[in-house]
Amino acid sequence: MKTYTISGASGTSTILVGEQLRNLAAHLPAAKLVIITDRNVERYYADRFPPAAVISLAPGEASKSLATVEMIYGRLLELETDRTSFIVGIGGGVVCDIAGFAAATFMRGLRCAYVATSLLAQVDASVGGKNGVNLGGYKNLVGTFSQPQFVICDPLLLKTLPEKEILCGLAEVVKHALIRDAELFGYLEKNDSQIQKLEAAAVERMVSDSVAIKSAIVNQDEKEGGLRRLLNFGHTFGHAVEHLNRISHGEAVSIGMMIAVDISVSKGLLSISDADRIKQLLRRLNLPVRCGIDPARMIDAIRKDKKRESDAVHFILLRGIGEAVVQDIPLAEFQDFFTSKQNS
Repeated sequence: MKTYTISGASGTSTILVGEQLRNLAAHLPAAKLVIITDRNVERYYADRFPPAAVISLAPGEASKSLATVEMIYGRLLELETDRTSFIVGIGGGVVCDIAGFAAATFMRGLRCAYVATSLLAQVDASVGGKNGVNLGGYKNLVGTFSQPQFVICDPLLLKTLPEKEILCGLAEVVKHALIRDAELFGYLEKNDSQIQKLEAAAVERMVSDSVAIKSAIVNQDEKEGGLRRLLNFGHTFGHAVEHLNRISHGEAVSIGMMIAVDISVSKGLLSISDADRIKQLLRRLNLPVRCGIDPARMIDAIRKDKKRESDAVHFILLRGIGEAVVQDIPLAEFQDFFTSKQNS
């Protein structure tokens, strides 16, 4: 087991990579426990839960709403939850986001922890203290910064995931490699077969390296004042694609990364050869690299993005594989880019 620590204004979080769900009770404080999970996770793993009241949600992105959070508040009241209680979210990124947001806001804040059951949650969503829900179809517009006390990343839980859920996590692993770790990118290129089979060594490398990268960034910039913005690579257009095309988060982020790669090339920051390496890796991992969306609708969706300030967006570009930079790019410049692509 590998341990990583994040220390921020909203608390200290310990990420336990390689720990198992069946050992959850050993990490819990002596307090009234409430578990928030989804029906799929409950069906497979309820026998490994410690004794507790369970709030079970419908699986999927549709549950990530204020209506769901209001339902959770009602159940917490029925359970006579108080400020000494402890919340554990057991699930993927959606469950971790909802559980974290509910815990951070009920009675002005309860202690919480996560058991991340999906690759996406283990490499990204459960780590860093950001949580929230969608509003009007737009991603994570309502949320808080609140560190879970601990996160368990159990590799055994990945075996029941469908392929689409694995792809969601792989997109985030590629993102981490592109913004911060050229060596990890090289590992992904050489071991794509083992990665797709979720061989133990590949899972350990992907999860450990991703958690190390994200925790190091968050330790320097918890609330996204500068450096943490790098973690949004591929997500500006990715969230827009996800909203407009109703595809999975991982597929959308993969497409968003390739748009960012193409813009990086157009600005003379990234070589064509590196751009080709990135495209080939995404394809070998069965991730999409393009989609058909009206640029005007894309720009309109980006106007709702949290990273927009006035008529510009804090946008992440690549100077090379493993090196990302933030630039403020006007929305009009994105429009010009899409126009030039259509005419080329």
